[in-house]
Amino acid sequence: MATQGYGEWDDPGSQGSRGRPHRLPVALRAPVEGRSWRELCHLVLSLPIGTVMFAYSVTMFSMGVGLLVTFLGIPVLAAGLMGCRGFGVLERARARALLGLDVAEPEPLRPRRGGAMAWMGAVFKSGSSWRHMLYTVLQFPWTLFSSVAGLVFWSCGWSLLTYPLWFWVFPVYAGQGGIQLYGDETHSVYLDNPFEITVTALVGLLLTLATPWIIRGLTTVDRLLVLGLLGPSPLATRVVELESDRGVVVDTAAADLRRIERDLHDGAQARLVALAMDLGLAKEKLTEDPRAAARMVDEAHGEVKTALQELRDLARGIHPAVLTDRGLDAALSAVATRCTVPVTVDVDLPSRPAPAIEGIAYFTVSELLQNISKHARASRAVVDVWRVENRLLLQVTDDGVGGADASAGSGLAGLAGRLDAVDGVLVVDSPAGGPTRITAELPWRSA
Repeated sequence: MATQGYGEWDDPGSQGSRGRPHRLPVALRAPVEGRSWRELCHLVLSLPIGTVMFAYSVTMFSMGVGLLVTFLGIPVLAAGLMGCRGFGVLERARARALLGLDVAEPEPLRPRRGGAMAWMGAVFKSGSSWRHMLYTVLQFPWTLFSSVAGLVFWSCGWSLLTYPLWFWVFPVYAGQGGIQLYGDETHSVYLDNPFEITVTALVGLLLTLATPWIIRGLTTVDRLLVLGLLGPSPLATRVVELESDRGVVVDTAAADLRRIERDLHDGAQARLVALAMDLGLAKEKLTEDPRAAARMVDEAHGEVKTALQELRDLARGIHPAVLTDRGLDAALSAVATRCTVPVTVDVDLPSRPAPAIEGIAYFTVSELLQNISKHARASRAVVDVWRVENRLLLQVTDDGVGGADASAGSGLAGLAGRLDAVDGVLVVDSPAGGPTRITAELPWRSA
């Protein structure tokens, strides 16, 4: 699904050549930046577009409600709502192009069956349709104010700032000395001497510098309207997230099952098959060559021990017994002993979390320590586990070479996906040259 939030443009005027910072402060260059002109364009376009949307929605709603005494009111009202959804597409595109605001599409209509009645029922049941109509109603009075205010400030600021260049228009074509501040039957006051013209230009400069920030504040309300009424509802967004998380959980479980099957097939199963064959040969040689048979049985006994160790390791990889019996402190200490670098473990928990959360925390630390053993080239590592309110936090730190990146499609990306499936978060801080600090956050659920 597409993301939603505020976007920023990289204006050519905001930086010098080759990415060097601009010498002018932002307050001085704001009036000529592309962003300010785009936001002004958005305000100017909002008035005619808002007028059309308001007239359409009010007309269709009034007509539909008025015709509800007959069957015609239902399709008219449904058509009005669909038209408002069409305006929503236009407004999202306009906000994306002029305001840098990328809003995800709302949840689509899902009629349960075919036919016009099912389609109209889906339109009426969709909260997004009604939010779109509410947007067309609320946007009109606001844009009537914001468009006029933005244009007045912008035109007055630039007009007064450039007044020294065009004040001659008044005496030449209007027959007066300049801009008239006051006039009655006896006398008039004009801005016509150098001092007054200079003061006028300075006032215009102040207005010109302030106008981009005023317009930015006005368009902030437009952003909030688009974001709150034209995007997907929080409930629909949460449903999509849960569906995605469920897919991650299913894929992870399937991958774990394939790994267990592969380990059994290539490890213990193959060893047990070979053991059965060796015992069969020993049985055949028992009467003919007892010494050779005894030697083969002794070798088979060693193979049994090796197979049992492999099964124990496999069981530990599924869910270690020490985690169930003694909790995270003992389990993580056991994992730390298998790391190739010295590891300090500090677990500060008032009680044990739920088994599912405890298991995820264990395997998270276990995988991070494996990464340290394979890639970090570190001399030591530290594991800290603690609780903050309703969250369980894990932090694994090492003094290795750094450069770990969860977005590069590595094992960290898969680990982040697993944590996200249970509303967890993985934060990687690993600059080149180290040190590396990886923090995992999980929801706390009591056992």
